[in-house]
Amino acid sequence: MKTVMMTITAILLTAPVAEAQAGTPMASMAMKPAAKTGSGVGMVKSIDARAGTVTIAHGPIPGVGWPAMTMTFKAAPPVVKGIAPGKKIAFDLSVTDSAAVITRVKPM
Repeated sequence: MKTVMMTITAILLTAPVAEAQAGTPMASMAMKPAAKTGSGVGMVKSIDARAGTVTIAHGPIPGVGWPAMTMTFKAAPPVVKGIAPGKKIAFDLSVTDSAAVITRVKPM
């Protein structure tokens, strides 16, 4: 009987600690989903070097679940070097949350 009482007491004493730990910043941090990556083919519509963006009319990109559309992407200047509006390109991109970034461009 004494062992049963000690076990019950131990459980009751540790419950508030476990509950308090569940509210700690580490416990409440949600895992961010990994970036999705994909490849596409499209036509460069415009490049805004100042904003670091490129607008592309592209076909479907199955890797990220997108249909064909025209969209503006973030892209570092070295990535878009050598392309110009009106040129067909192949490109790779990385999508996290709602941001899409062009990671590689190849003129076609």
